[in-house]
Amino acid sequence: MKLNKSHWADLSLLLVTFVWGSTFVIVKWAIADLPPFPFLAVRFALAFVSLLPFLWFQKAHLNKTSILQGAATGIFLFSGYAWQTIGLQYTTSSNAGFITGLSVVIVPALVAATTRKLPSRSLLLGVLCALAGLGFLSLGNGFQLNNGDLMILICAISFALQIFFVGRYAPQANATVLASIQILTVSLLSGFASLLLPQPTIYFSSTAWYALLVTAIPATSLAFFVQSKMQQFTTPTHTALIFSMEPVFAAVSAFFLAGELLTAKGYFGAALVLIGMLIAEFSGSKHEQLSQ
Repeated sequence: MKLNKSHWADLSLLLVTFVWGSTFVIVKWAIADLPPFPFLAVRFALAFVSLLPFLWFQKAHLNKTSILQGAATGIFLFSGYAWQTIGLQYTTSSNAGFITGLSVVIVPALVAATTRKLPSRSLLLGVLCALAGLGFLSLGNGFQLNNGDLMILICAISFALQIFFVGRYAPQANATVLASIQILTVSLLSGFASLLLPQPTIYFSSTAWYALLVTAIPATSLAFFVQSKMQQFTTPTHTALIFSMEPVFAAVSAFFLAGELLTAKGYFGAALVLIGMLIAEFSGSKHEQLSQ
């Protein structure tokens, strides 16, 4: 089968998801020494600095519209990280993982609401299959709502809005500018949050620096550049489905880096997520790609 631009875009976004999932354990180790908001502020600042030489060559594309688009998507991206960080203090990791994964449903709902066009049956089947997989992968024996779950839901909506608006802006925007302004926005807002909210002792351990360097380039500057570029050729719904693979890749990396094992239910859930993505990827829903 010959791969077209949309297939290459989806493969690129899958690689981004693999990077995010594979760095999950490293970030978890790092924030034991360096609190989440300072970590995000430095991580995204380093990522922005790494993009500055490329941004210089694309400075002709810097204008009020591009800055506002980058800032808007950056605000949604920061909101996702912020609500997730706060919500995790009041809910379980399993609930947080599943509710964050609801973005795979929220994105097609946003697309349907704005285009007044329902996704194809095959795409809906892929979304529901991935959602069920996230449930098996993330949830324990029971799903019990608690005070942090609403915060995590806001996180899921924020991530969904970031994916949705990148999809809206990417076809006309310069990818370097869109990614750079997004990243700068997250860094600045994370810095403000670090100053405004009470923080435990900040310690830049060797583990924290290692995680910052690893995540700043491949998992931030390159990842968001690829997203900004490749969402020109694929839909927000496909992007959300591909990003639902993050907990699968996180589980794989946790096995190799920390010796963590999935349960049989977890493996089943991971398989469902993969099947859901493949259904959407190789079904007739590709024909509605850019019409969304």
